[in-house]
Amino acid sequence: LPAGLSQWFPALEVLDVSGTGLAEMGTELLSLPCLHTLLAKNNRLGGPGSLPKGLGQAPLARSLRVLNLSGNRFAEVPPALLQLRGLRSLSLGGNRLHGIPPEIQELHSLEFLYLGGNFITAIPPELAKLPSLRYLVLCDNKIQSIPPQLAQLHSLRSLSLHNNLLTYLPREILNLVHLEELSLRGNPLVVRFVRDLTYNPPSLQELAGRTVKTRNVPYAPSDLPESLVRYLSLASNCPNPKCGGVYFDSCVRQIKFVDFCGKYRLPLMHYLCSPECSSPFSSASQSSTSQSESDSEDEASVAAHRMQKVLLG
Repeated sequence: LPAGLSQWFPALEVLDVSGTGLAEMGTELLSLPCLHTLLAKNNRLGGPGSLPKGLGQAPLARSLRVLNLSGNRFAEVPPALLQLRGLRSLSLGGNRLHGIPPEIQELHSLEFLYLGGNFITAIPPELAKLPSLRYLVLCDNKIQSIPPQLAQLHSLRSLSLHNNLLTYLPREILNLVHLEELSLRGNPLVVRFVRDLTYNPPSLQELAGRTVKTRNVPYAPSDLPESLVRYLSLASNCPNPKCGGVYFDSCVRQIKFVDFCGKYRLPLMHYLCSPECSSPFSSASQSSTSQSESDSEDEASVAAHRMQKVLLG
């Protein structure tokens, strides 16, 4: 940055130095007490000394509201940025980030966080401690799971997770009742479980246990070995309402789509007692059901093009 900047423009509020090849920002930045928007996209920032020392203690730390450092070379979120407690918008997209520091929770005023286009593999639960966060963009990363704590972001309106490695979402995410936009495209959410279903045949013990439970065969602890009594107590009910069966060790992992906010449906993991419980024939025979009733059917019974519509909608 040019020397004497604060002397020339002492009341400067917006500074845009994007695309200038900037490799570091000097201490003159600290002398701009009125600056509330700093745009430094598409530069060469990210090495040692890219940001001036004392950034967190300067007047700028209180005045700055919008900071955009997308398209640079940061391998980690600079600790100095986590001291900018007045920030409402932080953009670090298109950098080289591999993680999100737990200290992100200190940015209590943050409303917009853009971290797309990095190499992030995990989301820290501390991210859920941002009470004002409304827009969270984590697309184009390598995220494999969503922490259930994310459901605590009650102010969240938009969540972008497309082009990651997600295979399911936690059920707790249904608590985000104010969410208006959810982007999930480009994840293996459905493909892994619908196209590559594997199912091991039940053991004789499993089959016998299912028969005892589904036919209500009476027995007393004195009739069976203790291990079998304990085994029978572990029966799980199949969630398919048309089945009414049970399972013990042998089950089919499947995705169930749950209506959410009336706009889209979320894929949540559940378990079935057999592949027949997800057979498309079960829904095909219900030709007289209404559209709303059909929407509550297991998503495994729906054509692939409809699944794409759900994920891309």
